[in-house]
Amino acid sequence: MTPDRIPLPRRRYGAAGRALTAAFALATVLVVVVLWAVAGGPAALTADGSGVLTAARLTGLVAADLLLLQVLAMARVPWLERAWGQDRLARGHRLLGFTSCWLMAGHVVLVVAAYAATTGTGVAEQLVDLVVRYPGMLLATAGTVLLVLVVVLSVRAARRRLRYENWHLLHLYAYLGVGLAVPHQLWNGAHFVTSPVATVYWWTLWGGAAAALLVFRVGRPLWLSRRHRLTVTEVRREASEVYSVYLAGHRLDRLAARPGQFLTWRLRTGRGWSRAHPFSLSEAPRDDRLRFTFRAAGDDGARLAGAGPGTAVLIEGPFGTLTEGRRRGERVLLMAAGIGITPLRALLEGMRYAEDEVTLIYRARSDEELVLRDEIDAIARERGAQVIYLPGPPPDGRSSWLTAELAERFADHEALAHLVPELAGRDVFLCGPPPWMAAARAALRTAGVPARQVHDERFGW
Repeated sequence: MTPDRIPLPRRRYGAAGRALTAAFALATVLVVVVLWAVAGGPAALTADGSGVLTAARLTGLVAADLLLLQVLAMARVPWLERAWGQDRLARGHRLLGFTSCWLMAGHVVLVVAAYAATTGTGVAEQLVDLVVRYPGMLLATAGTVLLVLVVVLSVRAARRRLRYENWHLLHLYAYLGVGLAVPHQLWNGAHFVTSPVATVYWWTLWGGAAAALLVFRVGRPLWLSRRHRLTVTEVRREASEVYSVYLAGHRLDRLAARPGQFLTWRLRTGRGWSRAHPFSLSEAPRDDRLRFTFRAAGDDGARLAGAGPGTAVLIEGPFGTLTEGRRRGERVLLMAAGIGITPLRALLEGMRYAEDEVTLIYRARSDEELVLRDEIDAIARERGAQVIYLPGPPPDGRSSWLTAELAERFADHEALAHLVPELAGRDVFLCGPPPWMAAARAALRTAGVPARQVHDERFGW
């Protein structure tokens, strides 16, 4: 079949959805500021004795709004996931969280300072008095402590010291912190209790966030798991510490998973089963089978690798936009490193293309780490794709996507031009460790590949 007879998929992930949701987020902040202004906030800023307190109220209101937007960003709302991709949503969630935390800290400091100045008491004494005497303040204090703890654990230096599974479990305490903060706003929020419009607005925002969490983080995964009834059929060792898990289920075609996507898996293997694991599909999804491939690490890796046939599996997803829907043209370059081969192996199998239109570059530290190589070779022979394997250690002293041997002969962008013809006209799909992807993106940019043609998902939790 000639290339002009291969229909390209309709691109589903445009800028319209992102622009709409970004406008909604900005509108919520604007509404909060307008409601504060209508309630006399600007006038109070210049009034004797009340300027600090009204500034405290504004920072608290904006902090609460951003906190709810942060919750919505990671509520797994399907159309938000399709518009942004979970990697962008995760980065937005993190930015909103840090900003909300700083505003919340400013709110606490300003409130205590304002009341201390009014009553003539010390700051510490006033803080204790507010926490003990005012309705909802004990709960709000507990919620604030939990939220600050989550923010501290989200700092990169702290996250690197934790396994992903433990960090993810601790991160869920943020929802408890948000819930504990609600009574404080209901009982003490001056702008909340004095304005019917503000009351309707905040109830709607709180209710919408809670509904999104219950529906998409709890209800939908339970419904999907019950509907598809996934169970493990086999766990196969692919290489040292790398395993593939094969799963069977009911009506998997209705799951609507696509090559390049990932799901969150919970294998009911005993203690620790509730911890979620985001792994990419490592083959194109079938009507009767799914498969993910992972590198085992720590206790959870051993537990997953030891799952026996018949083990029940709970799922969330599918997630991710590293799919053919982002493709702009006919010719494609797939670039993978390490276990990042898994979604690209699925794309190599499931993507629509004619002979010689797709090239895969697969980078690993050694021949033994080129997992799924036999499958990749078989797909390449059948589909007419070109595969370039680049095993070997990385160069010392600099960041590069190349092996040490190739880096002695070529600059990063020169190697791309040497290995891949017509590079600038290709869509490029990237997956691998974050430093490797950063080096590959820089090489692609220098080689003349437009940024709009480079597709990846950057997590690096």
